[in-house]
Amino acid sequence: MEDNLHNSSGLPPFTLTGLPGLETSQHWLFLLLGVLYTVSIVGNALILFIIKEEQSLHQPMYYFLSLLSVNDLGVSFSTLPTVLATFCFHLKEISFDSCMAQMFFIHFFSFTESGILLAMSFDRYVAICNPLRYATVLTDAQVLRMGMSVIIRSFCMVFPLPSLLKRLLFCKANVLSHAYCLHPDLIHLPCGDIAINNIFGLFIVISTFGLDSALILLSYVLILSSVLAIASREERLKTLNTCVSHICAVLTFYVPMIGVSIAARYGRHAPKYVHTLLSLIYLFVPPMLNPVIYSIKTKEIRIGLHKTLLATKF
Repeated sequence: MEDNLHNSSGLPPFTLTGLPGLETSQHWLFLLLGVLYTVSIVGNALILFIIKEEQSLHQPMYYFLSLLSVNDLGVSFSTLPTVLATFCFHLKEISFDSCMAQMFFIHFFSFTESGILLAMSFDRYVAICNPLRYATVLTDAQVLRMGMSVIIRSFCMVFPLPSLLKRLLFCKANVLSHAYCLHPDLIHLPCGDIAINNIFGLFIVISTFGLDSALILLSYVLILSSVLAIASREERLKTLNTCVSHICAVLTFYVPMIGVSIAARYGRHAPKYVHTLLSLIYLFVPPMLNPVIYSIKTKEIRIGLHKTLLATKF
């Protein structure tokens, strides 16, 4: 029996999967994912370039947007190696340490995105509810401190996960449900007691996604109450329009995440490819849509994009 048992000291490899039950269509899925990767990487790189080049965009709102774009690039590059290997080259085995590293970065960037969206909601709250104090509250130094706090919090939350997994005994066929390593997927593979892993996983989800979403909701309740106090209907719409991009980014991030959570808890009898597709939407759609949303809904970004494209053309 000991021959069938694997622990972290033996570094058991994991087997990645594409879309269970849809193996014959996986090359089409790779083409779709290739488009999503291209739009995400090019779009976020353009956002960063535009903000860097346009002096008028050197403001707190766009600093946070830059951080969001960097984070979205991190999400894309975290999943790219194994997705490319699985769907394009049919290389489905990944070493234990590589899997732990990928899991760390995927969840790190996911928690960081939640924190960035919270910081952006605070930016909108101050800009609308306390506009006279905006320049003194959100200084460059304060924006830097907020960004560093988000990064440090995410690192501290995710750092224990690989260690908690390494202490467990792996004795099953280490076949993952996706083309990348996720903690909710990995936690079902060990044979030992996973109570500590489950408790810690629940703690970090509540203290990041749960707390962040509640504070974002509170900020928009306060924003809405402040906007409704404005007498002019045109001014109310103009003020709310400055929040549209951020609201879309929040919905793009949290709605797929809620879908994945509901499917994991209540959709156990659904086909495996349903869970895989939901996780793909959660990881691939936000990094692709965020630059598109901000390019369409933010006038300053749109103007900068036009300038960039015209300069490239000439």
